[in-house]
Amino acid sequence: MSAFSGTILPVFVRREHASLTATLLAPPLALATAAILNLGLYVLMGRDPAAVIYAMLLEPFLSWASFSEVLLKAGPLLLIAQGLAIGFRAKVFNIGAEGQFILGAIFASAIPIWFPQATGQWIWPLMLLLGAIGGAFWASITAFWRVRLNANEILVSLMLSLVAAQLLNYLLLGPWKDPAGFNFPQSVMFQYDAMVPILIPGTRVNVSVLLALMLSLAAWVFMQRSFTGYKLQVGGLAPRAAGYAGFSEGRAIWLSLLIGGFAAGLAGAAEVAGPLGQLQRSISTGYGYAAIIVAYLGGLHPIGIVFSALFMAVLYIGGDNAMVSANLPIAAVRVFQGSLLLAYLVAVAFVRYRLEWRRPAYRSPS
Repeated sequence: MSAFSGTILPVFVRREHASLTATLLAPPLALATAAILNLGLYVLMGRDPAAVIYAMLLEPFLSWASFSEVLLKAGPLLLIAQGLAIGFRAKVFNIGAEGQFILGAIFASAIPIWFPQATGQWIWPLMLLLGAIGGAFWASITAFWRVRLNANEILVSLMLSLVAAQLLNYLLLGPWKDPAGFNFPQSVMFQYDAMVPILIPGTRVNVSVLLALMLSLAAWVFMQRSFTGYKLQVGGLAPRAAGYAGFSEGRAIWLSLLIGGFAAGLAGAAEVAGPLGQLQRSISTGYGYAAIIVAYLGGLHPIGIVFSALFMAVLYIGGDNAMVSANLPIAAVRVFQGSLLLAYLVAVAFVRYRLEWRRPAYRSPS
């Protein structure tokens, strides 16, 4: 008799239908779980947990100046997350949005750096377009390696982000360095016509927020109302059925990665043509990685992602507040973000699967 014949082991069994109520409750339950875990961490660190939560989750809403910064942060997170979510639903995991974001910033910056005297309202739209092309170009490298050479898109896209960061360093320490910039690794300041117009007077919120909302609407139409979006979803949910129906896996990979790269590059262009006004090494702030959390926290649904991007922007601004008022290290803010994603993935696992205890099937030795 097998030594395991009397052992009962836990087994995850996929549910036939996920509960809508449980699906809607998963994000707030994940938030509550992450908050409780991090409150314990703050106590162990000797910080006042009430002061941290107040600074992180409440202060961003207490003044228009703070909330306008939340809207500004939400723009790039929303742009990138909507692009990534399309690929994630097709089971194409683009983890290199940070590099595509950087390439978008580089491509967009070429115009004001090479033509600093140029004027006209055509400059900033062309910068956004070039940025989107740059991000799509960087993503196309991953698509080529995945389709032609069967390389893992997770590893390739992630490693390309490191290459993009080094390319940025080279440009800002070399040919694109501002000669009057006191030896700082940054480009020249962009001219006025190279800046994205301000959307809300008296704040830094610019037109890129509207572009993010428009892209969200386009993502919803694409995934819910177009045949191409339907094919991507079928390819992610049932690859064999998609292949039997004649849906091309290679085409789905190319399309998913190009969309993700396009959105990330557009976000990078909007960042240098918006709040920064020049190309800096600090352009790489982790938006591409945080957008992964935003996409999953929003359930990979365009509408859910709008709310999760807003919440993640609150964490960014609130984290800055907590570092000042509650003496919280930046690492603790990132731990909160990571634990939030982990808690959400666990919650979703129990939404889609149920836990059963079973005895393993006995197999006689042959």
